[in-house]
Amino acid sequence: MNVTVIGAGNMGSALVKQLARAGHQVRVTARNPEKAQAVAAANPGVTAVRPGDAAAQAEVIILATGYGDAVAALKSAGDLRGRIVVDITNPLTADYMGLTIGHATSAAEEIAKAVPEAEVVKAFNTVFAQVLAEGGDFGNGQTVPVFVAGDSERARQTVADLAKSMGFAGIDAGGLKNARYLEPLAGLNIYLGYGAGWGTSIAPTWIKRQ
Repeated sequence: MNVTVIGAGNMGSALVKQLARAGHQVRVTARNPEKAQAVAAANPGVTAVRPGDAAAQAEVIILATGYGDAVAALKSAGDLRGRIVVDITNPLTADYMGLTIGHATSAAEEIAKAVPEAEVVKAFNTVFAQVLAEGGDFGNGQTVPVFVAGDSERARQTVADLAKSMGFAGIDAGGLKNARYLEPLAGLNIYLGYGAGWGTSIAPTWIKRQ
């Protein structure tokens, strides 16, 4: 699959690493071209591109910026018509211990309003960068879930399959409005990891009685 990652920080770098390992055609871009080039150089087969070329040839665009930079990054990415955009952002407060929006909307829904020509999917926002970089197998039969919410069934399935190809469990989480639940879930995960001292080798999941 042709995938472009927008963002070369911890999350973007980890996504590029896992996507390349899974055999996808990966491109990376960032506001700082040197950072994008460094990420590409560290992952054989990955190409760094200019921000304006992010959408070209991409079947899936993964938005790995901060929420505040998300819409501007997408609007400068090129033609988004028919593209699946994966929003991994969380609308965090400055201290990372709260959310700036919620209840009646979500970061994903606001991004979708700004780029209506794209199919926006919420995913990967509940996974720490360290977990993403090290892979989804926690041992003892435990696989880290990636919850996928979006209004397009095709887009949800595509992103779930993408997560599975990277060694994670893609979980269909329904329509995009359910990002209103996934973003607070990420907030709880961040609190447990940092505020409660559990560390970043954790991930939220559900258990089901057989």
